[in-house]
This record gives sequence, C-alpha cells and structure tokens, in this order.
Amino acid sequence: MDLYFPIAEMSINVLLLLALGGGVGMLSGMFGVGGGFLMTPLLIFIGVPPAVAVGTEANQVVAASVSGALAHWRRGNVDFKMGFILLIGGFFGSSFGVWIFTKLRALGYIDIVISLCFVTFLGIVGGLMVAEGARSWLRSRSSKPTPKKKLHQHTWMHGLPFKMRFRRSKLYISALLPLSIGIFVGILSAIMGVGGGFIMVPAMIYLLGMPTSVVVGTSLFQIIFVTANVTFLQSVNNQTVDVLLALVLVISSVIGAQFGTAFGSKLKSEQLRALLGILVLAVGCKVGFDLIVTPAHLFSFAVSGGH
Repeated sequence: MDLYFPIAEMSINVLLLLALGGGVGMLSGMFGVGGGFLMTPLLIFIGVPPAVAVGTEANQVVAASVSGALAHWRRGNVDFKMGFILLIGGFFGSSFGVWIFTKLRALGYIDIVISLCFVTFLGIVGGLMVAEGARSWLRSRSSKPTPKKKLHQHTWMHGLPFKMRFRRSKLYISALLPLSIGIFVGILSAIMGVGGGFIMVPAMIYLLGMPTSVVVGTSLFQIIFVTANVTFLQSVNNQTVDVLLALVLVISSVIGAQFGTAFGSKLKSEQLRALLGILVLAVGCKVGFDLIVTPAHLFSFAVSGGH
C-alpha cells in the first residue's frame, strides 16, 4: 500500500516504512541511540531526498528517544544532572548546525556533505567499536588472567576547571567535558539528522568514564530535547520536515523501542558495544559505496533564498 508524502514529493510503501521504523526503534531501546544514524541513510536509500530525510528523521528520533528514555528512567538508569549539562551544549550545537545546514543547502552542497559526514563518522566510530569488541572477545577466550583495568584513563582533560560531582554516574569531572560533547553532537544532529548516540555513547563511556548501564538512558534523555530543537529549526528555516512521513515512522519506532529496551537488558555491555559497532560500520560502508558508484540521476537542485 503506497502513500504519497507531500514534502518528500514521492509515494512510499507504508508497510516498508512501518518495518523500518519498528526495527530502528528497537535499536534505539537496545543501544541508547536515537536511531537516526541508520534511518536517515535508509530513507535516502529508498529515494527520499537527503535534506528531507535529515529534517524528518530528527522528528522521528524524538519519539523513539522519549519511548526508550522512559523505559530506562523506570529502571533508574538516567543521570539527569549529566543529561542537563549535555543538553545545554546540545542546544547550542544544534542551533549552529541548522545554520550551517541552511547555508550549505543554499549553495547546493548539502547532499554530498551529508554523505561524507556519514562515511567519516560511521566508519571511524564503527571501526573503533568493532575493534574493542574483538579485543574483549579475545580476552575472554584467553586462558591467561587479565588484570582488572579502570574503565577510563585519567588525562589532562580530567584536570580542567569547573568540576562537578555526578553522583548517579559516580564521577567528579569538569563540566566542560560533557558540555563540549553536547555541542559537537548537536552539530552532527542538525547536519546528519541523527540523535548522535553513535558518537555520544562511546564518548560517555571512554572519555567521561560513565557506567554503560547509565549511559544508555542518559544519552536518550539528552537526544529528546536536542532533536526536538533540530526539528523545529529545520521546519522553520528549511521546510524539510515531512510530518506525514515522520508520523508513520514515529508510530512504529515507539513500539519497537519498548521491545529493544527489554531485549538490551539481557545482553552484556561488551556485546552491546560490539553489535552497535558492526551496525554503524555496515551503514557507513553502504553510504561510501553509494558515493563512488555512478548515480542514477546526474543532477541536483541548489536552493537559493527567495526561489
């Protein structure tokens, strides 16, 4: 059953969209990511214009993140103090990112920039997470006892000023660290249509040293408000949010997130990181492949102000 989506200016099979939304929502609940890193490329793969995919997916990420965050909150796995610091940085970053998006779209470069961002960040993050998962698996298979290491190593970053105590995460670190992470992820959220969890989750684990169980819920909490800000600004500045398309994705992703949260609680943290790394790397490879093959349509539209 096909349905016409006015902003995307195309017809798409509703059952296909429901399946995509449910699957990505399940990943959101399992891994503490908004799911945009997967859904945005998937929408582009089925023909949705990249600018519309980015603007619309930010809307869908809000719903999936709300559903997942509520499930983790009921389990007590949300560090609200850390989440608010990340949120402040995320608001600044996402607002700046939408401004960059608008300028690039006016110049006609936004499609290639979106693809390059996905290839770069998904390739790097996915590769690092898969490598970490492989090392953990090899250590578990080894008969030699491995010395217990700290979750993270203290560096010059942990000597920065404005230190705060985050009791839920059992940390005493500078607020500048989560603030910077929030700004960076906010920019990515605006340009790539993602919640930024695929960057934020590893950063919170390896840079901040947060427990994995708390990272997932806290990441989803921050993603809710940052992607809501992106959705509003994209709608006002670029008119690239297809509400009907977002609604179909929202319904399915909210349901999927509940199943994902329940399933994710049964897996070990090392398994979660390895699975997420494989998914991130696979999507990055697909986007990279599409960049180097000859496109089906050898033209693009540059949108300038007033036209």
